Amino acid sequence: MKRILVSFLIASSAMTVFAQGATNSPYSQFGLGEIAQQGSSQNRGMDGLGIALHSGNQVNTANPASYAYVDSLTMLFDMGLSASLTHFEENGVKKNARTGNFEYAVGSFRLMKNVGATFGVLPVTNVGYEYVSSKYIADAQSTMSTSYSGDGGLQKLFLGLGARLGNLSAGFNIGYLWGGYTHNVVLSSSTAVNSLAKKYETDISSYVLDFGLQYTLRLGKKDMLMLGATYGLGHQLNADATCDIINSNSTISKADTTHWVINNAFELPHTYGAGLAYSHQNTLTIGLDGTIQRWGDLKFPKESDGQYQLATGMLKDSYKVTLGTEWVPRYNSRRLIDRVKYRIGASYMTPYYKIGNIDGPKQFSLSAGFGIPIQNQINARSYLNISAQWVKQSVDGLLKENTFRINLGVTFNERWFAKWKVE
Repeated sequence: MKRILVSFLIASSAMTVFAQGATNSPYSQFGLGEIAQQGSSQNRGMDGLGIALHSGNQVNTANPASYAYVDSLTMLFDMGLSASLTHFEENGVKKNARTGNFEYAVGSFRLMKNVGATFGVLPVTNVGYEYVSSKYIADAQSTMSTSYSGDGGLQKLFLGLGARLGNLSAGFNIGYLWGGYTHNVVLSSSTAVNSLAKKYETDISSYVLDFGLQYTLRLGKKDMLMLGATYGLGHQLNADATCDIINSNSTISKADTTHWVINNAFELPHTYGAGLAYSHQNTLTIGLDGTIQRWGDLKFPKESDGQYQLATGMLKDSYKVTLGTEWVPRYNSRRLIDRVKYRIGASYMTPYYKIGNIDGPKQFSLSAGFGIPIQNQINARSYLNISAQWVKQSVDGLLKENTFRINLGVTFNERWFAKWKVE
């Protein structure tokens, strides 16, 4: 237990350190940032599928109702990291960028019969970008440059409970949400002595609360149909948004600063999810998820025409559909090769923000991976999970992104609660 707790504390600290390196997308400057990939290593191999799934030897954070199914003799601990290569293209200009990130750490155990608990730290949003836009003005014989940079993101530390009565299970997560963002915009000219800098910041510290239901319908001895539903509470984050505009003159070392503050500027959207999955003899699982995030009714800070205030129409509802499957040749075989888990998945998501008057980029992704049993003299139930994911973000007339990501996760399945018998 001590080893697990130490590993979890180290992982939690690493989340804060590495969160700012989780993305390099210029699109992360909009809204609260790029929506982070959720779920543990099992979910990621199926591109995030999990609302209807439950298992006794995998941690599924996609639906807290699944915690009720954790095996009675084990303590589960799952942690993962990722590395990605992104190809950017706009107006014939191409560029590649790499990132590496510690993604998550979660643990799960049974509290009592049909009641399980899960704890962990997960990313929520990511912010990270840096680029320069230049334009030559012939009449002034000057080059106008605008540099953009930003970092930050949101993370959550949570505790969840799940309970089961017959074929129906219910659960909830409650957690602490923290983080924020910093956006910088600097306008300068190759001939002028004046420059204009804008800095947008927020620091968020709040709570998150979500709920889940699952129902399992037996279709005989070998088959079952699983249904799932989730709800994430939308609420005010009680965080202020600040904007500083600094007009400086390099010849006289003087700067004029305008400072704005918007109180209670941010909200989390109400989130709804539903899932359906079919399982055959614990060897083949196929599922479909759908989620809706209701951003469209929320206001968001905007600086325009010498004012910094909350504005409508900057955000929009986001929809996501995920299809995935997992196949195990023989889950109870003694041969390691027969217990490898093969996973594939695909998803499509619409943006939750607008860029000016047009919608942000739609996102399409594919994933494939496998879980390899880690077998030694005392443990044959832990897994090394490896998956590859391709993500495409694009919108007509703007930047196109293609990201190739490798996810690596380890699920430790320790046999803790069995009683020893001395003969």
